[in-house]
Amino acid sequence: MANPTPTCKRQTGFTLLVLLFLLAGFGVAMAALGTLWHTHVQREKEAELLFVGDQYRLALESYRASRKTGEPTAPKTLTVLLEDYRDSRLTRHLRKLYRDPVTGSDEWGLDRDAQGGITAVYSHSEKSPLKTANFPNRYEAFVAAKNYSAWRFQVDPLEIKTGLKSPENRVPLLRSE
Repeated sequence: MANPTPTCKRQTGFTLLVLLFLLAGFGVAMAALGTLWHTHVQREKEAELLFVGDQYRLALESYRASRKTGEPTAPKTLTVLLEDYRDSRLTRHLRKLYRDPVTGSDEWGLDRDAQGGITAVYSHSEKSPLKTANFPNRYEAFVAAKNYSAWRFQVDPLEIKTGLKSPENRVPLLRSE
């Protein structure tokens, strides 16, 4: 009886070669996807850093605005922003202490005034930011920043020098009854 399936010597290994090319193409596509994913994650961390930093800035301004004559103008620690008992009732300038989204640490860089009060917070990260334009006017100095640690979220410099608040920077207080 004759062999029902004829063998063709010319097609030997063709399927293996196609599979190898497909596997190589898949590897290149996955590498490109990984790069895109990394960029997306870094942009999300930047957006979160801008939000969290602004929350700290608003809390510092709220603390400064709620002071009475003779009281410190800036808190000595960030935890004071959670529960401020300088008034007869509890004032919460900040809802919670945030982690630094870029480093993942609870530790923030702090700029202090001559009395040791906190005037600004910043990330300890030395990574270069992806965002280099289109910042709100308050953060226009971030355009020239070479790393995230140069992004200083500080109390309005006009207010520090003169004691006056810019109209667009007024902050409502959160009071607990």
